[in-house]
Amino acid sequence: MLFRNRFLLLLALAALLAFVSLSLQFFHLIPVSTPKNGMSSKSRKRIMPDPVTEPPVTDPVYEALLYCNIPSVAERSMEGHAPHHFKLVSVHVFIRHGDRYPLYVIPKTKRPEIDCTLVANRKPYHPKLEAFVSHMSKGSGASFESPLNSLPLYPNHPLCEMGELTQTGVVQHLQNGQLLRDIYLKKHKLLPNDWSADQLYLETTGKSRTLQSGLALLYGFLPDFDWKKIYFRHQPSALFCSGSCYCPVRNQYLEKEQRRQYLLRLKNSQLEKTYGEMAKIVDVPTKQLRAANPIDSMLCHFCHNVSFPCTRNGCVDMEHFKVIKTHQIEDERERREKKLYLGYSVLGAHPILNQTIGRMQRATEGRKQELFALYSAHDVTLSPVLSALGLSEARFPRFAARLIFELWQDREKPSEHSVRILYNGVDVTFHTSFCQDHHKRSPKPMCPLENLVRFVKRDMFVALGGSGTNYYDACHREEF
Repeated sequence: MLFRNRFLLLLALAALLAFVSLSLQFFHLIPVSTPKNGMSSKSRKRIMPDPVTEPPVTDPVYEALLYCNIPSVAERSMEGHAPHHFKLVSVHVFIRHGDRYPLYVIPKTKRPEIDCTLVANRKPYHPKLEAFVSHMSKGSGASFESPLNSLPLYPNHPLCEMGELTQTGVVQHLQNGQLLRDIYLKKHKLLPNDWSADQLYLETTGKSRTLQSGLALLYGFLPDFDWKKIYFRHQPSALFCSGSCYCPVRNQYLEKEQRRQYLLRLKNSQLEKTYGEMAKIVDVPTKQLRAANPIDSMLCHFCHNVSFPCTRNGCVDMEHFKVIKTHQIEDERERREKKLYLGYSVLGAHPILNQTIGRMQRATEGRKQELFALYSAHDVTLSPVLSALGLSEARFPRFAARLIFELWQDREKPSEHSVRILYNGVDVTFHTSFCQDHHKRSPKPMCPLENLVRFVKRDMFVALGGSGTNYYDACHREEF
């Protein structure tokens, strides 16, 4: 009997250890040694880290995990928080598309095998995933502005195409949409039950990943919406600058910023050594490897827990990944210090910020159109907006990042309207350039709308120096 009890105890311990091992394989990323005989990547296991708290020093693995934004437990957020006597008037949402397949491949290596069909028994999963697919299959006749009407409404390739939205990306935005639904519709009744098409403003670039991300968020926000009420406008520019895209000085700032990036790379001997090692592994010139932007592909391997590629010359490994990711972090730090990107950002973000305050001002007049605006965009859309607002410490937009502008009315003083700015659920209103000092003078938990209007119309150009106080003059000043 004693032997039998010991045997059962050992069996239980073995089962527990097996469970713990499998859990660690999913949640922790442990670098493995590089095989010297060019063994198959399938024999190399890699598991993901899951740091609970932010490390005391910059950690490239931790930063990469934040960038991946793997859906997990329900997110805590500060959207919709206001004193009881404030009424929510309108909401303006800027999103980066969700997780996608790389835009570039590492030369002479096999593409990562990621499945871009939507499957119920595969993680990450969302309870509305099957219903989303079913609803999208009924939208083939929907009316979208050209060329959006030629794009697929959800990803559906067994092997992802370049830049295609993944199941992770869909789930990220279904989750975003449901979160916003719980806050803005269920709690604040932003839209009536019989909402109309003109109460939504939907705009996206002409990429399938942005359209599909917008539709996933919209489905989470308005499940089983009426296709006849949905109209996505096409935005040709990633800056969402519409008819105000011509800006010579903005392009000059961008050229100087790109030159700064190039010089920083030249100074980083560790980065150059890493590119050289990787180039030998894949047997291409270092210049060709660098031009292929390997970090884009490596992030896909990292976010999807897929081994980095191997050849007969060895394997790309975690140490290579850490060096390149660390350089990215250093580049972002220097970018903030040099201010060239700020100049680009102010001129790049002004058109879309100007459109946003225009919608807010119309809402303050009692108009009921465009109460919920959604811009489905890219990292190169959100990053300039964050910088232009003065949110220089904000992290680079992760997959499925969201930046939200809320407009509120004080019921006790109906003529007064305020705004809140939230980034990935965090209230950053008092970190913005236009309102960082307001809370020192006022007990209100929000910022007066006129602060934002004055900033966009005039004050944001102060950061550029010179005499320009409007967009046209700032874009065409000769002294730059």
